[in-house]
Formats: sequence, C-alpha cells, structure tokens
Amino acid sequence: MPSTSFFRAISPQNPLFCPSLRKLLHPQKKPCSLYLPIAASAVHCFLSNQAKGKVKSGRKCKCGLLYSSAMDSQSTSLLVLCGKSSAEIEFAKSLKANNPLKLPDNGELSILLHPEIEKTEEESFQMDFFMNSLSTNTFGRLLIWSPQLPSTHDIVSHNFCELPIGTVCVADVQLKGRGRSKNKWESPKGSLLFSFTIQMEDGRTVPFLQYVISLAITEAIKNVCDSNRPSKARTYEGLPHLDVKIKWPNDLYLNGLKVGGILCTSTYKSMKFNVSAGIGLNVDNEKPTTCLNAVLRELSSVAYQFRREDILAAFFNKFETFFSLFTNEGFQTLEELYCKTWLHSGQRVIVQEDNEGHMVEKVVTVQGLTSSGYLLAIGDDGQMCELHPDGNRDLLTKRIIG
Repeated sequence: MPSTSFFRAISPQNPLFCPSLRKLLHPQKKPCSLYLPIAASAVHCFLSNQAKGKVKSGRKCKCGLLYSSAMDSQSTSLLVLCGKSSAEIEFAKSLKANNPLKLPDNGELSILLHPEIEKTEEESFQMDFFMNSLSTNTFGRLLIWSPQLPSTHDIVSHNFCELPIGTVCVADVQLKGRGRSKNKWESPKGSLLFSFTIQMEDGRTVPFLQYVISLAITEAIKNVCDSNRPSKARTYEGLPHLDVKIKWPNDLYLNGLKVGGILCTSTYKSMKFNVSAGIGLNVDNEKPTTCLNAVLRELSSVAYQFRREDILAAFFNKFETFFSLFTNEGFQTLEELYCKTWLHSGQRVIVQEDNEGHMVEKVVTVQGLTSSGYLLAIGDDGQMCELHPDGNRDLLTKRIIG
C-alpha cells in the first residue's frame, strides 16, 4: 500500500488550514489507529503521622497530606471511596477491609471511606456534589477519589477485575499522566482527571468507543451550560454555549486550542474486552493552553464557574445513554451528531503519494468515518479512500475503497 503524507490542508475559510498531517489531525501527537488516547494520571500523596494516627483511632481524618513530586515505591497513595447507593457503599467497605487494589509499581495504597475524611481545600473534589447530580444505573456510581496519584488510569486498569463496571477514579493532580503513545500529559490542579471501566463484547466496535466518549464530553458541557441558562424565574444572564470540538481521533479543542483528550486501553479476558478509558479536560487551569472557565470569562460576565463535579456527572449521565445506543444499534446512530461536532467534515487536504518512485500530489476531501473507524475521504477523481494513521510520523496509509 502506498504511503500518503499530508503536507497541507485547504478549506474555504482557511486556504492553508494547517501545514502537516500532525497539525491537521494531531498537532503534537501522532494519530492513533486503534483505541484512543487521553490523559489519565494522578498524583501521589503521603499521610502525615498525625493523620495516620487519627485513622487508626477511628476518628475523622482532616488529611494532613504531604504532596511529593518524586514518586517513591515506599510512599503511600491515598484513595477515598464513595458510593451512590447502599450497594456501592457496602462494596466500598469491602474494598477497604480487604484492600485488594494495587499500583503497577507496587506502591502502597491507603483506603478511606468518604465519611472518614474531611477536606481542607476548596479545590478538592466534592464527592457529594457529584453524587447528587448523578442519575445513572451503572457508570460513576462507585467513585474513587485521590488528592494526588501517579495516574488514575493505573488504578482502574491494574485493578479492573476487582472493581464493578462503571467505577470511576478521579484525582486532583496526576504526576505521571500520559496520553496516546505514552506521551506525557500535563495534569495540573484545576483539570478534570478521571478514568473509568467499561466492558464490551464486540471487538469490532471497540475502536469507536473513543468517539462515543469524546461526543459525550462535548454534550455534557452543553448540558451544564443549558442547566444554568435563565428561566422565567431567573433574571440573571445565562451561560453561553462553549463550542468544544472533536479533533479526530481523540482530542478536544476550544477556540483552536487543545483542552482535553481521551485514552483507552483494553485487554481481552473471558470472551470480553475490558476497557479502561481515561479523560483529561482543562476546566479551571489556564496552563498549558486554556480552559473552560477562561473562555467563559471572555464570553460572559456571569459569576458562574464550571465545576469538575458538575461536568463529570453530566458526562456519565450522557455517556450511559450514548453507550446504550452504541452497543444496541451501532455507532451510526451517533455518527451524524459526531460529524457535526468534529473539525474535519469537508476539509480538503493535499497529499503526496509515492507512485513508483515519483511523488504525486492528490487532493482528497474528508467525508466522515469508514465502517472500521478510520477517516473516509474522496479524491477529485471521485475515488474513495480510507486514511490510516502510521506511527509517530506525519504519514498516513491510504487504502482505496471499491
């Protein structure tokens, strides 16, 4: 199959939309041909001797946490468990009693239940707010929160079989967050950093899961904006919609800047695919690019600020609906909405193709997705082709369709 290199893209609005494939589809990372990317890392924390003593004595712990930027296999990561209903609460108690959870580096984990801890920082994730806004049957009902972890993805992926499907791990900070192709993912305070568990049976549909997740994130942000719009009983200014867009295959963009990403990994066991999905979203951190609240302040004078808890609950409420449609009826039920939300429909791209030692330029126009989840494009000659990512290089493999 010939190799095809994107070297510039054309659109009616931008004659030179971007100069290379990497800038077209994945500005700072290579496109991913299979599962997906995201960031999902967390942080590492130490309990002070005083806090440890209070836990042992059964009293409520204010958690005098000492953060460390250097990971040490002898240090302890704190996990706080919270359940939506009595069933999840009882499961959380069982996890604490048996402590079967592990980290990939064999680091020590300390587990507390939600009622056993008091938060001392306003920045800490407010588990009650999240649970009160959650209306799912499966996803998000068991919450694992940590002030700091190496990676939320490590928690769910390395303990997949110990956790109920739909369990979510959230961290305020990640020290070893990663994206696609093990790229480092910046995970500062203010970011929504979480990973959760999903189980699927049809391996042919697993590559589409990242699209369902990214679509659910964009719709969740819209829902939060809508829920804060004025009604007849309200006189204050409502929130404008933040037009978060999807950059194929797994990034989220706002005003031309990356604000989020998705990473999915999977293993196959007992005739099922165990998928660990991680998401990183800039909510209140203006570095390293921009964030939702920074853009909101530019667009509106309202005092409202996006909260991680509201977005996470709205995401799971939306994702559970989308995931049901996806598994029962296929991605085609969501594809129209997905293509309205992504950046690439109608995008014209000039490619260079090596044809028996001669570089030949061809123009293709992105049409959508193929049945296998890759980019569907059509040339000016009417020839349909499927575009595949090819490693970290600015190359695509082009397969002619038909």
